[in-house]
Amino acid sequence: MHPPQGSACPPITADDATIEQSLRDANIPALLNALAHLTGDLELIRGVKLDTSFLADAQGGVPEAEQGRIRKLALDALRRYRDAGSPTPKPLSSDTTHELLKFIAGGEVPANYVEFLESELAINEEDAFAPPSLSNVPTSAKEKFRVAVIGAGMSGLLAAIRLQEAGLPFVILEKNADVGGTWFENTYPGCRVDSANHTYSYSFEPNDWPQHFSQRKVLHGYFAACARKYGLRNHIRFRAEVTLSEWDDKRALWRIHVKTADGKTETVEANAIVSAVGQLNRPQFPDIPGQDRFKGPSFHSARWQHEHPIAGKKIIVIGTGASAFQFVPEIAKVAGDVTVFQRTPPWIVPNPDYHADIPAGKHWLLKYVPYYASWFRFSVFWKSAEGLLSFVKVDPKWHNQPYSVSEQNEVLRTMLIENIKAIIGDKPELIDKSIPSYPPGGKRMLIDNGNWLQTLRRDNVHLVNDPIKEITETGVLCASGKRYDADILIYGTGFTASRFLTPQKFLGRGAKDLHQTWNGDARAYMGITIPGFPNLFCLYGPNTNIVVNGSIIFFSECEVRYIIGCLKLLLEKNQAAMDCRKDVHDAYNRKIDEGNLQMAWGSPHVRSWYKNAAGRVTQNWPFTLLEFWDQTKAPSAADYTFTRKEATA
Repeated sequence: MHPPQGSACPPITADDATIEQSLRDANIPALLNALAHLTGDLELIRGVKLDTSFLADAQGGVPEAEQGRIRKLALDALRRYRDAGSPTPKPLSSDTTHELLKFIAGGEVPANYVEFLESELAINEEDAFAPPSLSNVPTSAKEKFRVAVIGAGMSGLLAAIRLQEAGLPFVILEKNADVGGTWFENTYPGCRVDSANHTYSYSFEPNDWPQHFSQRKVLHGYFAACARKYGLRNHIRFRAEVTLSEWDDKRALWRIHVKTADGKTETVEANAIVSAVGQLNRPQFPDIPGQDRFKGPSFHSARWQHEHPIAGKKIIVIGTGASAFQFVPEIAKVAGDVTVFQRTPPWIVPNPDYHADIPAGKHWLLKYVPYYASWFRFSVFWKSAEGLLSFVKVDPKWHNQPYSVSEQNEVLRTMLIENIKAIIGDKPELIDKSIPSYPPGGKRMLIDNGNWLQTLRRDNVHLVNDPIKEITETGVLCASGKRYDADILIYGTGFTASRFLTPQKFLGRGAKDLHQTWNGDARAYMGITIPGFPNLFCLYGPNTNIVVNGSIIFFSECEVRYIIGCLKLLLEKNQAAMDCRKDVHDAYNRKIDEGNLQMAWGSPHVRSWYKNAAGRVTQNWPFTLLEFWDQTKAPSAADYTFTRKEATA
């Protein structure tokens, strides 16, 4: 499934021509560090200055002539390595590792980042997110403690893998017929990941991805393969939808009501629940009258109805969010006519590799050059980790609100506008419709290589900003009075993201209803635990989403590490239940709210799915990845109250 990490590469047997050809596809920053690592010659990197800012090119700003010199050095080094029999490289000293880190980061690495980055790099082939060992817990105690994981998507499978490593019994309850979560459910044309794939993968299961941003089928295949490799299918109950979970105070366990494929309801008991249901899995339909009146096929992009052919048809698409951004260019190639209704345009971050295949040479380097895969993944991670965060932080003294929130944000805005004009500059009416009136980072920014804007230029595609008044039998009626008819109506209107854990019902201590407690304002401690709901742990919970920095898999791996730490606390202390203290929870959420108000997405001028009906940002993490890494290293027993087993008899 995956290329070897670190030094565990097969020996190089290729001839010089093959090596030289492969080096043409090399990522120069990763190549330089791999060579310095392989040879121990740090002079290879000294004197080379990288630009690792978010706006820099993939080669770190290294001039073409300098790239040629580096490739020649690489050819010579790899030839010598091959001819010597591909010996195992010597381990790096701490000082050498730090110099390589500073080089690929483009400057000084703050002292508090070093441990974090070394762990993420996993250069010594250690498990970067390994949860704490439960070896001190008696086997009999572990065998009696059962965990129910709700959901077999990315985070649910991850939780199951780590629970299995910890030696804890578990069952996975999955409403669908297969694993994969969003990559099983979303089958619309053009569906693909919009995080770089070398970071959108488990840290312990890297993959030699076919594209920089792989398509849905490839992603589903990756998670299905992980489920097979770790033997998880034997633990999954498919077509088992959780409807209600009730906490039993006397017995200190959860009774989980499950609707099975035959319509019956069964009860599963578990000492703990790990909710891995995600945020983006329940389709959101717009509040537009008449949706049941349309006579033709109509469906949400997340529930694509492939039985209805698109070719030659007149299509109406409502929404220009991330899904529409991917499927509209695909259907426009075959449809007779596509009319896209847009409320607000997205900011577009240009990336020439968005639809590109990874070239053969890079595949060869990932497979055969020791440490290249590790340094390449790290270079992608570092650039996307904190690279854009400073560009979306609010400067209270900045004068240009609501269009930007700081000088850096204005620089970013200008660059993004220049990209739009470069593609559709000859169509001024389209430019006006394509430039957002809110700050970059205020909403989800979409990655593209020009495909979306080129699609809007097509003669058979029409972008409409006229608000829809109602859905009619034949199409839509706009506020202006203009009518648009269509054969098929497609909703690209996102998900009910702020309605966390719905439509499930959770009854905690004293039969307290979770959704009534939240009252539309979901909160959790570290996004994971909730006062009054013992032994309930959330993955991708409130305020653990990201806008500009990192991959959601990074967050899930941090959260699972924390959850295993919580279970370790329970079992080592011989406790039956742990419940988050409300004062700790409330203080944490005040910090989160203050942080989100300092970011572009918290601006009062921005309306987005990141905010609930009251205008509070319930989705996003407003700080650095380092801060999330640090806070989820291990739970503090002082943050929780515990119930002893004797008290539950």
